[in-house]
Amino acid sequence: MVRFEDVTLRYGQGPEILTGLSLHLEPGSFHCLVGPSGAGKSSLLKLLYLEQRPSSGRISLFGRDVIRLSRDARAGLRRRIGVVFQDFRLIEHLSVYDNVALPLRLAGEREREIRRKVEELVAWVGLAAQLQADPRTLSGGQQQRVAIARALVGRPNLLVADEPTGSLDDRIGNRLMHLFQELHRNGTTVVLATHNLALVERLGHPVLRLHEGQVLQENKDQGSHDLLQGELP
Repeated sequence: MVRFEDVTLRYGQGPEILTGLSLHLEPGSFHCLVGPSGAGKSSLLKLLYLEQRPSSGRISLFGRDVIRLSRDARAGLRRRIGVVFQDFRLIEHLSVYDNVALPLRLAGEREREIRRKVEELVAWVGLAAQLQADPRTLSGGQQQRVAIARALVGRPNLLVADEPTGSLDDRIGNRLMHLFQELHRNGTTVVLATHNLALVERLGHPVLRLHEGQVLQENKDQGSHDLLQGELP
């Protein structure tokens, strides 16, 4: 699913953020990305969702070398990736409904199917009453839930999430982690960056630990660490 080979990243003439990083993630895996502030977690995620190109090295996603792809081909790959941004990146002039529907419209789905999927997921994250709301009228936690719904509505092959529970209370955060787990069980590869080490322990998935520009992979027992049991409401 994901392969980095000797990847280096620097911005302009600045110092290297990532240095000779190699990484291999199997399809359908779930990894938690951890490390101190400034370690390069967000930069690594940008490489994963194709917002940033590496300074050197090779990256392949879904078996394709992304460095050599045309702009159109890269756009096609991006449609297979769901992204939860730390700063939400909602489109302010679009309603909650239209923000969440955007990935499906770009993929060419029929409007009837779009409405069904959007209404179901927005209701599930607890925002059915705000379906037609302007995102600027929502709280930070509500905006985060809209961003998560937008990332998940297309059932992506790869989900990349940057501090997805940072603006949420524990109850909503646990519900959303349950949804991430359900996607994972259905075959989605998940990379979740977080400072919440208690959450990492409860999830029990392998850990990617960023240290001095490289990733140390730590396997964890994946037995019964699932605090997120139960059915979707």
